[in-house]
Amino acid sequence: MSEKAWRAPGSRMFVEPRKPVSVDELIRGMIVQSGNDACIALAERIAGSEEAFAGLMNREAERLGMKNTKFMNASGLPDPQHFSTARDLYVLASALIRDFPEQYAQYYSLREYRYNGITQPNRNRLLWLDSTVDGMKTGFTEAAGYCLVASSRRGPRRLLSVLLGSTSESTRAQESQKLLNWGFQFFDAVRLYAGGAPVKEIEVWKGAKNSLKAGFRNDLVIAVPKGQGERLKAELLSLSPLVAPVAEGGRVGNLRVTLEGKPLGEYPVVALEAVPEAGFSGGPGIH
Repeated sequence: MSEKAWRAPGSRMFVEPRKPVSVDELIRGMIVQSGNDACIALAERIAGSEEAFAGLMNREAERLGMKNTKFMNASGLPDPQHFSTARDLYVLASALIRDFPEQYAQYYSLREYRYNGITQPNRNRLLWLDSTVDGMKTGFTEAAGYCLVASSRRGPRRLLSVLLGSTSESTRAQESQKLLNWGFQFFDAVRLYAGGAPVKEIEVWKGAKNSLKAGFRNDLVIAVPKGQGERLKAELLSLSPLVAPVAEGGRVGNLRVTLEGKPLGEYPVVALEAVPEAGFSGGPGIH
């Protein structure tokens, strides 16, 4: 533990300077106890400094499509250039659940954690109020107010709510509960395409094959007002011209989804197979 991590302001897990602490303990302290000292310690260990780790965070945010986010530190403590949005936090939360399901299940539903003789409860009150809630993360600063990203799974459906700028710890829990209940009651989850199933074949130039199968790695599920699923329309906008080589998993287009003419969103379509360049002998993909 560095002096900087030990002296971190705000909520802490109360690590001691120069005392060994495991990564597992730091993760629990970060998630359950909102330990700013744990955040800084992990950042320093991974990247050498908190500033360098913030750079890694920004690169990952860009990769995930968080277009209105800039990180200046690992803890979320106020900085004039440190900002995000409800939508971007949703993107981050959904990616974490999707890409790290085992770790998510292991840490985010813990109601309390004891370290250094100090037991601290998880500040996410919904873990006690709603048995379907299994995460995710609270936050509070004077500048941002009381914030909560909450996740609830009821049957096969999971919904995320993002609440920012609330006035108290109890209010953010109550309003988040209302959002989740509203979402489950008044919206349907419609699976447009199954993961791995081709949506369309797209023409490929100068490849060993003339075309490739395009689709989604995971199921594409759209939330729509109840009973409106049959009115969805989808249009594939391919990147044109598509020239080999094309790697499997590479983005080859967007799927534009509308409901009664109003846009719901665009979703990246990827190549479900690789197409190498045609050989010099003149493969079937030469145009």
